[in-house]
Amino acid sequence: MGFDVRRFDIYRKIPKDLTQPTLTGAIVSITSCSFIVFLLLVELSSFLTTETKNEMFVDQAGVDEKVEVRFNISLIRLSCDYLGLDIQDEMGRHEVGFAGNTRKLPIHDGAGCRYEGAFLINKVPGNFHLSTHSARIQPMSYDFAHEIHEIRFGENVTTVESLGAFAAPSNIDMTDKNADSSFDYYIKLVPTIYQSLDGSQRHTYQYTYANKHYSQHGHGHRVLPAVWFRYSISPITVKYTVTRRPFYHFITTICAIIGGAFTVAGIIDSMIFTASEIFKKAELGKLS
Repeated sequence: MGFDVRRFDIYRKIPKDLTQPTLTGAIVSITSCSFIVFLLLVELSSFLTTETKNEMFVDQAGVDEKVEVRFNISLIRLSCDYLGLDIQDEMGRHEVGFAGNTRKLPIHDGAGCRYEGAFLINKVPGNFHLSTHSARIQPMSYDFAHEIHEIRFGENVTTVESLGAFAAPSNIDMTDKNADSSFDYYIKLVPTIYQSLDGSQRHTYQYTYANKHYSQHGHGHRVLPAVWFRYSISPITVKYTVTRRPFYHFITTICAIIGGAFTVAGIIDSMIFTASEIFKKAELGKLS
């Protein structure tokens, strides 16, 4: 007789006419199947739900590392002819009248100016400010009343605003202040990395900021007003990583749910069936 591979079958089949269906067995089967479906749905929902983890580490910024800054500001009572952008930092940078990648749009029939643009800064403390320092001819009067539409450092990551203070200074209205006022904005920046589920990273910043306005005088004469943005960058970087449970973990849990539920249901059904048989024998006086 040849070798029969069916000898290795550990799932031996019992002929149907040798099995006995019972009411309690049906109830246990329906209950266990319903419980399995419920657990599978819960597990599927847990698998599809992402989790955001965060960590902090000291930023190892390189000497040549730059940060992009974008600004969009309306000065409602100062002509574009007088307005300029100055940039300074602690590495010795000092540019007066920076004009690269900026645009001035006259508003209010030329009486005001919408100033917008982008530039790169070194990753060190510094400031940039809107002033008339670069103008060849100074205006008869100075009025830096303004509205900030946007001031942003790094990439715009609107999808993670709920995770921290990602809201950049925007929609700030200073149009009702005195004509000779200067304005200071103090911005603290926390470097932040957001890593999405596909592994891509976006580099942005979290913000805390405060502001004040004042009329400044020095040595008997009035100092020219301006709108200052003074920033400092934290040496600590925060990283947010979006994760999801591995697929193999999901499959393992499903197998455990199905196997465990059927095993427990079989034990319960066997106990109920055995107890009912003992009870029947006791009623017939055949219990020995």
